[in-house]
Amino acid sequence: QVQLVESGGGLVQAGGSLRLSCAASGRTFSSYTMGWFRQAPGKEREFVAAVWRSGDSTYYADSVKGRFTFSRDGAKNMVYLQMNSLKPEDTAVYYCAARLGSYIYTSVKQYPYWGQGTQVTVSS
Repeated sequence: QVQLVESGGGLVQAGGSLRLSCAASGRTFSSYTMGWFRQAPGKEREFVAAVWRSGDSTYYADSVKGRFTFSRDGAKNMVYLQMNSLKPEDTAVYYCAARLGSYIYTSVKQYPYWGQGTQVTVSS
């Protein structure tokens, strides 16, 4: 089992940047595929990005491709989401998620472990 704690959200102007962090507990962090999801008010939770357990393979939603970068630090049990060129439509609660496995997973239902979320607000 793994526990996840996100941090780094906040208020930023359009065009700005934020870096979200997610700290994972547990000694088998390297066995988990990690994902970021977001949920805007009145909308379903949606996939943002995922990184394979080794950190050498990532996958992004089309809406964030080229603007967001997902990375992981196995030594620190941390993952990061660097968000650049932020847009008002990026406003949402961002969630870190984890699951054991050897693939990139993009569905909410595929992740059993979730953090509490961190709010990102982008003003126009």
